[in-house]
Amino acid sequence: MRTILLALVLLTGTSDIAQLKIVEFDAAGMRKGVVTVDKITKPDDEWRKQLTPEQFDVARKHGTERAFTGKLWNNHEAGIYRCVCCGTALFSSDTKFESGTGWPSFYQPIAKENVGTTTDTSHFMERTEVHCARCDAHLGHIFDDGPKPTGLRYCINSAALTFTKKP
Repeated sequence: MRTILLALVLLTGTSDIAQLKIVEFDAAGMRKGVVTVDKITKPDDEWRKQLTPEQFDVARKHGTERAFTGKLWNNHEAGIYRCVCCGTALFSSDTKFESGTGWPSFYQPIAKENVGTTTDTSHFMERTEVHCARCDAHLGHIFDDGPKPTGLRYCINSAALTFTKKP
């Protein structure tokens, strides 16, 4: 891929690969700093090779796992929740709370730079979708019925996340 990109830059003088700034975190959840990274885009067949069928359906096709079935909805360990597709840090256990919904719920992301939002008008309603800023993986939705200090509930699919236990 880098060879193709280099050839594209040499031939055209430009690169079509977008870059963005995200915040990196170590395994203990300590902020390492802001870094500039390439936006990750892959065709569906490459994502299918990397992800389980459920992870692919949720993260790449905007699916939703059934409530109370995901491996992380009832996780109470300290650590970091990362994107299943690209490993970007998304949420900390410090902001996870029991919403009673059957999905992992957080009142804020680990860093605002690491998540993005879009308007979702599917299912005959308007909601705010949450996605990974780096690879656009669908994570879930944001609702305004969360606890203080934000009043938000990031309702996230377990299938879109990996969990790294704090050392």
